[in-house]
Amino acid sequence: MKRWSVPRDQRQLRQSVLLLRTSFEAMQHSIAPRLEDPLPCWLDTGTLSMLAGELARVSETAKSTLPPEAHTRLCLAANQCELLLKQCPGVLSSAFCHRQLGAIVLTLNAVLLSAAAPAPKKRWFWSS
Repeated sequence: MKRWSVPRDQRQLRQSVLLLRTSFEAMQHSIAPRLEDPLPCWLDTGTLSMLAGELARVSETAKSTLPPEAHTRLCLAANQCELLLKQCPGVLSSAFCHRQLGAIVLTLNAVLLSAAAPAPKKRWFWSS
Protein backbone atom coordinates (compact mmCIF):
# COMPACT_ATOMS: atom_id res chain seq x y z
CA MET A 1 0.00 0.00 0.00
CA LYS A 2 1.43 3.31 -1.05
CA ARG A 3 1.25 6.21 1.41
CA TRP A 4 1.69 9.85 0.70
CA SER A 5 2.68 12.60 3.01
CA VAL A 6 0.47 15.63 3.36
CA PRO A 7 2.21 18.96 3.86
CA ARG A 8 1.71 20.49 7.30
CA ASP A 9 -0.13 23.60 6.05
CA GLN A 10 -2.54 21.46 4.03
CA ARG A 11 -3.16 19.25 7.08
CA GLN A 12 -3.92 22.32 9.24
CA LEU A 13 -6.25 23.68 6.58
CA ARG A 14 -8.07 20.37 6.43
CA GLN A 15 -8.49 20.41 10.21
CA SER A 16 -9.90 23.95 10.01
CA VAL A 17 -12.41 22.88 7.35
CA LEU A 18 -13.35 19.87 9.48
CA LEU A 19 -13.94 22.12 12.50
CA LEU A 20 -16.05 24.50 10.40
CA ARG A 21 -18.13 21.63 9.02
CA THR A 22 -18.73 20.32 12.54
CA SER A 23 -19.74 23.79 13.73
CA PHE A 24 -22.24 24.27 10.90
CA GLU A 25 -23.65 20.80 11.56
CA ALA A 26 -24.13 21.70 15.22
CA MET A 27 -26.00 24.88 14.25
CA GLN A 28 -28.15 22.89 11.84
CA HIS A 29 -28.99 20.30 14.50
CA SER A 30 -29.82 23.04 17.00
CA ILE A 31 -32.68 24.31 14.84
CA ALA A 32 -33.89 20.87 13.72
CA PRO A 33 -36.49 20.58 16.54
CA ARG A 34 -38.14 23.79 15.27
CA LEU A 35 -38.57 22.72 11.64
CA GLU A 36 -42.35 22.58 11.97
CA ASP A 37 -42.46 25.92 13.77
CA PRO A 38 -43.99 28.62 11.51
CA LEU A 39 -42.14 31.38 13.34
CA PRO A 40 -38.96 32.84 11.84
CA CYS A 41 -35.66 31.21 12.67
CA TRP A 42 -33.48 33.08 15.11
CA LEU A 43 -29.97 31.81 14.50
CA ASP A 44 -27.18 33.03 16.72
CA THR A 45 -25.83 35.70 14.38
CA GLY A 46 -22.73 36.22 16.54
CA THR A 47 -21.67 32.62 16.06
CA LEU A 48 -22.69 32.64 12.41
CA SER A 49 -20.70 35.83 11.86
CA MET A 50 -17.63 34.32 13.51
CA LEU A 51 -17.95 31.18 11.37
CA ALA A 52 -18.36 33.29 8.22
CA GLY A 53 -15.17 35.19 9.06
CA GLU A 54 -13.26 31.99 9.71
CA LEU A 55 -14.60 30.46 6.52
CA ALA A 56 -13.46 33.51 4.54
CA ARG A 57 -10.01 33.33 6.15
CA VAL A 58 -9.66 29.62 5.42
CA SER A 59 -10.83 30.20 1.85
CA GLU A 60 -8.17 32.85 1.33
CA THR A 61 -5.49 30.63 2.84
CA ALA A 62 -6.59 27.68 0.72
CA LYS A 63 -5.93 29.51 -2.52
CA SER A 64 -2.32 28.36 -2.61
CA THR A 65 -2.68 25.17 -0.59
CA LEU A 66 -5.66 23.18 -1.83
CA PRO A 67 -6.41 21.90 -5.33
CA PRO A 68 -8.41 24.40 -7.45
CA GLU A 69 -11.61 22.34 -7.19
CA ALA A 70 -11.46 22.32 -3.39
CA HIS A 71 -10.71 26.05 -3.28
CA THR A 72 -13.67 26.81 -5.55
CA ARG A 73 -15.98 24.80 -3.30
CA LEU A 74 -14.60 26.53 -0.24
CA CYS A 75 -15.39 29.91 -1.84
CA LEU A 76 -18.91 28.63 -2.57
CA ALA A 77 -19.39 27.68 1.08
CA ALA A 78 -18.16 31.12 2.17
CA ASN A 79 -20.63 32.80 -0.20
CA GLN A 80 -23.49 30.59 1.03
CA CYS A 81 -22.65 31.53 4.61
CA GLU A 82 -22.47 35.26 3.81
CA LEU A 83 -25.86 35.08 2.10
CA LEU A 84 -27.38 33.34 5.10
CA LEU A 85 -25.83 35.90 7.43
CA LYS A 86 -27.26 38.80 5.41
CA GLN A 87 -30.76 37.35 5.77
CA CYS A 88 -30.52 36.73 9.52
CA PRO A 89 -31.97 37.09 12.06
CA GLY A 90 -35.68 36.61 11.92
CA VAL A 91 -36.31 36.84 8.19
CA LEU A 92 -36.13 33.18 7.26
CA SER A 93 -38.14 30.18 8.39
CA SER A 94 -36.47 27.47 10.43
CA ALA A 95 -36.83 25.02 7.54
CA PHE A 96 -35.06 27.42 5.15
CA CYS A 97 -32.22 28.04 7.62
CA HIS A 98 -31.90 24.29 8.12
CA ARG A 99 -31.62 23.75 4.34
CA GLN A 100 -29.08 26.59 3.95
CA LEU A 101 -26.90 25.20 6.74
CA GLY A 102 -27.21 21.76 5.16
CA ALA A 103 -25.99 23.16 1.84
CA ILE A 104 -22.95 24.67 3.56
CA VAL A 105 -22.23 21.33 5.29
CA LEU A 106 -22.50 19.43 2.00
CA THR A 107 -20.15 21.88 0.31
CA LEU A 108 -17.62 21.56 3.12
CA ASN A 109 -17.90 17.76 2.87
CA ALA A 110 -17.04 18.05 -0.83
CA VAL A 111 -14.04 20.24 0.08
CA LEU A 112 -12.81 17.61 2.52
CA LEU A 113 -13.18 14.83 -0.06
CA SER A 114 -11.40 16.71 -2.82
CA ALA A 115 -8.65 17.88 -0.44
CA ALA A 116 -8.03 14.34 0.80
CA ALA A 117 -6.84 13.01 -2.54
CA PRO A 118 -3.16 13.44 -3.24
CA ALA A 119 -2.25 15.85 -6.01
CA PRO A 120 -1.38 14.01 -9.20
CA LYS A 121 2.29 13.91 -9.99
CA LYS A 122 3.37 15.92 -12.97
CA ARG A 123 4.29 13.78 -15.91
CA TRP A 124 6.47 14.95 -18.69
CA PHE A 125 5.80 13.98 -22.26
CA TRP A 126 9.05 12.00 -22.47
CA SER A 127 8.35 9.93 -19.36
CA SER A 128 6.58 6.62 -19.71
